[in-house]
Amino acid sequence: MTDTVTLTIDGKEITVPKGTLLIRAAEQLGTIIPRFCDHPLLDPVGACRQCIVEVEGQRKPMTACTTEAADGWVVNTHLTSDVARTAQEGQLEFLLINHPLDCPMCDKGGECPLQDQAMAHGNHHSRFVDEKRKYDKPVAVSAQVLLDRERCVLCARCTRFSDQVSGDPFIELFERGALEQVAIYEDEPYESYFSGNVIQICPVGALTSTSYRFKARPFDLRSTPSVCDGCSAGCSQTVQARRGQVERQLARTNMAVNEMWNCDKGRFGYGHLTADTRLTSPLVRSDDDGEEPVAADWATALTRVRSILAPDGEVVPTAVLSGGRLPDEDAYVAGKFARTVLGTDDVDFRTRFAPASEGDALAALAGRDTATYDDVEQAGVVLTVGLDPEEEVPILYLRLRKAWRNTKARLVSVGASSGSLAELLWRRLPTDVGAEAAVLDDLARALDRDGDDADQSSPMVAEVADALGSVDRPVVLVGERAGDGALAAAGRLADALGGKVAWVPRRSNARGALDQGLAAGLLPGLRRHDDDTQRAEVAAAWGLDELPTRGRDLHEILTLAGKGKIKVLYLLGVDLVRDVADQRLVDKALRRATVITHDIVANATTAHADVVLPVTASQERAGTRTNWEGRRQQFRPGVAGPQLVQHDWEILVQVTGMLGHDLGFTDLDGIRADMAALAPIDTTPDWPAAADRSDTAAAADDGDDTLTADVYPLLLDNGVHQVNAPDLAATAHDPHLRLHPDDAAPLGVSDGDEVTVTGGKAELTLPVRVTPDQAAGTVFVPANSTAPDQVDNPRHLGDRVTVAAVASGSATADQPVEVNA
Repeated sequence: MTDTVTLTIDGKEITVPKGTLLIRAAEQLGTIIPRFCDHPLLDPVGACRQCIVEVEGQRKPMTACTTEAADGWVVNTHLTSDVARTAQEGQLEFLLINHPLDCPMCDKGGECPLQDQAMAHGNHHSRFVDEKRKYDKPVAVSAQVLLDRERCVLCARCTRFSDQVSGDPFIELFERGALEQVAIYEDEPYESYFSGNVIQICPVGALTSTSYRFKARPFDLRSTPSVCDGCSAGCSQTVQARRGQVERQLARTNMAVNEMWNCDKGRFGYGHLTADTRLTSPLVRSDDDGEEPVAADWATALTRVRSILAPDGEVVPTAVLSGGRLPDEDAYVAGKFARTVLGTDDVDFRTRFAPASEGDALAALAGRDTATYDDVEQAGVVLTVGLDPEEEVPILYLRLRKAWRNTKARLVSVGASSGSLAELLWRRLPTDVGAEAAVLDDLARALDRDGDDADQSSPMVAEVADALGSVDRPVVLVGERAGDGALAAAGRLADALGGKVAWVPRRSNARGALDQGLAAGLLPGLRRHDDDTQRAEVAAAWGLDELPTRGRDLHEILTLAGKGKIKVLYLLGVDLVRDVADQRLVDKALRRATVITHDIVANATTAHADVVLPVTASQERAGTRTNWEGRRQQFRPGVAGPQLVQHDWEILVQVTGMLGHDLGFTDLDGIRADMAALAPIDTTPDWPAAADRSDTAAAADDGDDTLTADVYPLLLDNGVHQVNAPDLAATAHDPHLRLHPDDAAPLGVSDGDEVTVTGGKAELTLPVRVTPDQAAGTVFVPANSTAPDQVDNPRHLGDRVTVAAVASGSATADQPVEVNA
């Protein structure tokens, strides 16, 4: 049972857990003690001295934000104590001595705690008659963050966030006394994926946003609660708009998910809503393939869609590729449209070539109670498999860092690269790219003390297995890049440990697409195509005698499309040219098949389409998103989209009608009712069995000098969320390659040297980082790099590449390279 203390605050008795700060205890009584430096998720520091209270029996006033409640104390705040009130008024006067009187032009005006407290508790007459302190302004802390030093009250919120939460200690307090100020090192800019949070938590207008500066005031803005679609974290956020245009996005408090934070991609990534490349009307290509698609009205576009899908009244072989952008409702509609109208199970929400075993592993995962953010924080050991959290799901990285810092959780990485987790790791189990399953199976065998193979484990594997077995409910997090069999192996390991497993995809609603059955062999509500009873249940709910036969995955779909066996590719927010590894396969498929696509902005794939249908963005519509935990969250529209754009589900309903069918709904409520009829069933299929590797010999060193390419995008790349957001793009991490020291030594390269990676007919030149956190025999390559004149997608390099040092005076990364010649 938790120890408690009982005290009295302003005449009201309260009992709180031992260790509770006075400022928190007062909040539980509804008393808000003035403060600037205090923040519930940052360590107390007592820097601003604004939260002074009087405690009977103590020799002097105390700061409520640093003092823990004690049993029997009688505390008086500014509401009941002249001492506390006088101290607070005096401190406010000190803070305002050098503070500029520029509230009407300050971006914080209207939501500024200093402004509010000066009005509520301050003296309305200043006794300061000298000249106020002045600084050159603003100082560009980064491309996104501007600093007005004369407004700073030295609360240290920004520096504590950077040090304690994000782990990016590039912003700090310099000088002493009256000269103390926030600054950055001249040669170390503030590079952080979470820099926007210091703007939001700044209690004055010292830190402001480049994109929002002088744009609006809080009372001019219309605020709408929303859910970020930048990745699968599922962060709660607030969309604030003025005159129908998004002016800023803020983190919204949701302690179960993002707490009070969000990443810069989610905060600043809304420029695409008004970009020049925004699709605002349908585009239709004439029957002459040589012509570019031209603007058309919706009637013409939908008529063309009907003629493509059913030229003779019968639907031609069609595949539906949905990506991870669709909300739950649209994903459900897409699956029902494919199976009931198009008569196909050729559907896939993944934009990568998944291992053959993944479908069964995902089906086994979907019905389980998978790990959550809270589980991650409470676990004594967290195993990450094929996952780079900061680059893929940034808020998960913050929660892992919090667990590492607060509870001393031991973090273990399995995979070719530990990436952003490198400095936090307790142990690292390196593997070749895609070979994580073997290590996970080794861990499971090491847990079996009586097994024949227990003593054959490596010392590192045995040590990690001991750690996993020594804690309650360890957590295993599997990234979508993990190789064949890794998810199932992780699931079996978690079950053996009595812990939890979770699949952590990168895209915002990949988990929602999984739950709605947008993959061959999977059906809505966690049902499986190969289960006769479950398949019949879905067919009956949709008014069919039988569902189409089990379909194919992305690789098979593109292969068949390239051979002309699948006639139409129906794309729902998928950029095949950018995201799919095998560009030659994509080229064949796009040339041979007729392409219909829904999208927000024009891209390389829409340029190949025969019909392009413009759709709303997340900020312009209502729906539900499911994050990697399986947590469903509804969101509402913050702004209206362009006049002629529609929601994906609206378009599919219209296409269905033109083909002579009826999906059974015409609005969002109708879709949700239809989904409810196929609510998730209570099922937990067994994990697929481990592969027999007894006949698999270890890869022999055949003397060649190739390495395995470890390719994945950084958080900020050339994706949709960076379109028309130059300040956000400017803060992207510099693209680089990563090599293990054993691979760098023969090349004679060290940190910062340029090397060239060559695979197939593609070539990429970038600086290298030499680090033991990259597995030997592999090279990390950033996909969809923001570097100028680089290949559009380094995934096109292939699986095996060669690496060579760039000789002095040779071509550099500033020169274009020939790709896919």
